[in-house]
Amino acid sequence: MSDATQASLDTDRLVPVTVLTGFLGAGKTTLLNHILTAEHGRKYAVVVNEFGELGVDNDLVVDADEEVFEMNNGCICCTVRGDLIRILGNLMKRRGRFDGIIVETTGLADPAPVAQTFFVDEDVRGKTRLDAVVTVVDAYNVLQTLEDSTEAVNQIAFADVIILNKTDLVDEVALASIESRIRAINGVARLHRAQRGDVALSDVLDQGGFDLQRALQQAPHFLEETEHHHEEDVTSMSFVVEEPLDAAKFQAWIGALLQEQGADILRAKGILNYRGEPQRFAFQAVHMMADGGFIGPWKTDETPQSRLVFIGRNLNRPQLRRGFESCRAR
Repeated sequence: MSDATQASLDTDRLVPVTVLTGFLGAGKTTLLNHILTAEHGRKYAVVVNEFGELGVDNDLVVDADEEVFEMNNGCICCTVRGDLIRILGNLMKRRGRFDGIIVETTGLADPAPVAQTFFVDEDVRGKTRLDAVVTVVDAYNVLQTLEDSTEAVNQIAFADVIILNKTDLVDEVALASIESRIRAINGVARLHRAQRGDVALSDVLDQGGFDLQRALQQAPHFLEETEHHHEEDVTSMSFVVEEPLDAAKFQAWIGALLQEQGADILRAKGILNYRGEPQRFAFQAVHMMADGGFIGPWKTDETPQSRLVFIGRNLNRPQLRRGFESCRAR
């Protein structure tokens, strides 16, 4: 069995986890109900997190066959990450009863600690994989919300998929302005318009983790440095190195970078071409925590090259470019 085939089998063995986030009133529960009632032939275990001592979201989730686990002791954050790890562990004891897991966070939550859970706990990493962070955005209120809330900015910055909901409440000119603002924060997430959370399930589920090629299909000009958004609090920057990388150099550079600037780096992710290695290496990081692995060979019509994306605050484009380019194999 080839290494690529084994890697594919290992990925298939892991349970996909979708993290569903978005600010208060954006429509997360509506989207969740849409997923749970759609005809897809799958069963999902649901973890609902809510801010406050008394949980009500559980009552709002439709009566489906899915098992719902509720965490009522505040936002998912460092203090309750252990709860999430414990719940995921309990779910895995009943692995045969569901095909995937959906974690719905409170509207006030920063998605970082949720994503970090899949980095820090070996047991969780060995049994589950983060399929995607899906952020629901309220088109009617988003511009004001982004002015008022750091958490709302972070939720967009962390997203692999953005559902721009309630698009029937604003006109096309406003939608274009909203999408431009979202792209300034996160230029690589896949963005879909929706009304009342009615989106194709293929836009939300089975995203396969971070997929730069799929992201570029949605935002083909993201890797072209034609526009800078210096006025934005959170920005996304991307870099391409055509020559193969030295794996040791990259690990040393990215490790030092995350230690020094990890607080400002919300997410980093990319596909890397290591010298002497026929497989693609998928890298991602949340703040100071990084993870990665080989994900199979390059496609026959694909030119091997390394692409790296940073989303965060106070990013220094020339410094990041020089650092990344210094990892080239000599």
